[in-house]
Amino acid sequence: MELLDNLFLGLSVAVSLQNLAYAFLGCMVGTLIGVLPGIGPVATIAMLLPITFHLPPTAALIMLAGIYYGAAYGGSTTAILVNLPGESSSVVTCLDGYQMARNGRAGAALSISAIGSFFAGTVGTIIIVIFAEPLTRMAQKFGPSDYCSLMALGLVAAVVLASGSVLKAIAMVFLGLLFGLVGTDVNTGAQRFTLDIPELSDGIDFAPIAMGLFGIAEIVVNLERHLTRSGTIKVTSLWPTREEARRAWPAILRGTALGASLGVLPGGGPTLGAFSSYTLEKKISKTPEIFGKGAVEGVAAPEAANNAASQTSFIPMLTLGIPSNAVMALMVGAMIIQGIQPGPEVMTKKPDLFWGMIASMWIGNLMLVIINLPMIGMWVKLLTVPYRFLAPAILLFCCIGAYSLQNSTFHVYQVAIFGVLGYVFSRLGCEGAPFLLGLVLGPQMEEYFRRAMLLSRGDPMVFVQRPISLGLLIATAALLVLMALPSIKKAREEAFQEEG
Repeated sequence: MELLDNLFLGLSVAVSLQNLAYAFLGCMVGTLIGVLPGIGPVATIAMLLPITFHLPPTAALIMLAGIYYGAAYGGSTTAILVNLPGESSSVVTCLDGYQMARNGRAGAALSISAIGSFFAGTVGTIIIVIFAEPLTRMAQKFGPSDYCSLMALGLVAAVVLASGSVLKAIAMVFLGLLFGLVGTDVNTGAQRFTLDIPELSDGIDFAPIAMGLFGIAEIVVNLERHLTRSGTIKVTSLWPTREEARRAWPAILRGTALGASLGVLPGGGPTLGAFSSYTLEKKISKTPEIFGKGAVEGVAAPEAANNAASQTSFIPMLTLGIPSNAVMALMVGAMIIQGIQPGPEVMTKKPDLFWGMIASMWIGNLMLVIINLPMIGMWVKLLTVPYRFLAPAILLFCCIGAYSLQNSTFHVYQVAIFGVLGYVFSRLGCEGAPFLLGLVLGPQMEEYFRRAMLLSRGDPMVFVQRPISLGLLIATAALLVLMALPSIKKAREEAFQEEG
């Protein structure tokens, strides 16, 4: 009964005119950046963080959430029609989606993608509703040592599930932790790593780092790329055949289950869900040779997986305050900008925000089906705009947004510096996501560690004396051991083999 009351509260918040407008805006912007290659939800949300400072907290988070799962929808449109993924999680959709389009089944591929995305998004939201309250109640029993161990597990899992080199991912996490230490020590009041720059006494602002690392760096990297576009394919009927529907539904169900599971894990998210589900479908298929030649399962499963993962990745962020990927780290940053402490207290102290955001996901998923299918022609025409014209506008937007935070040119300099740093990371093959997770979790991890040590009077055994903390540390150690096993290394490489 309490759950129904919470859902009614959430719906009453989500259907307000203001929140509906921001949900629609988020879905539209998400679809737009999903369609346009080379921008992505991380860069877009990073650039929009300064705007959220001037919005009501619920409206701001609803809009950012819409951008995130909207990008997963939009990326599939261009992947299918012009063989150009607008978003990283749509890379795998190109393999069979474009081949279906070339075989005259573009409409069927688009409708199966939209249906699979809507179904997976709806299931993902139901999973949030079911598990949010029990997880929040469990989190309220956590002590400082438990939280510290949980964050250690999150950072290790982010390394395991990051694509690319494990050593580089570890280095990026530690680098993020170091940047998180810049500022004033809360306990002693001493300045740490500020280089005698007064503006750094409160630490490095989250928004300029995100904007530079993902926004500016992404622009430069994309200007270096020569994006080739295949000829646009016309869409006729949107209805799949009975045979296509029969083969698609089991793949959608499997993709939804796998994506929902991987979305909760730190470092998981839509990209890993899409690649893993495609690999699974190919392995269990009786006719694996048809994959890459227009297999409907190769469209249905990844699209369901990436949308399910997009939804369930909100679970650890909303209930525990632990971001599971780069976008969720940005969402945590948006909450901090609004003066909200992420974690289990959000549900008890701000139930309207918590349940309003969850209810808006159902509305957002419905909006996305309406936005995507009837407006396919318009989205494809946007691809005719050269990226070199979009880049200066994005750059200007970043600078204006950074300056507007505190009307300070220092933030603009920060964006530029982290833009250069992000470009260097890209050239070295280092992911920005582990850096961002280290940056967000580092200060919190330090705070909980020191609090635990103060309460235990300096006894480090407090981390193994509490059952929750001990269990989390054992899980962390198990992950470290698994990471070294050859079979795990091979499975990890296979999950991302198509991405390269």
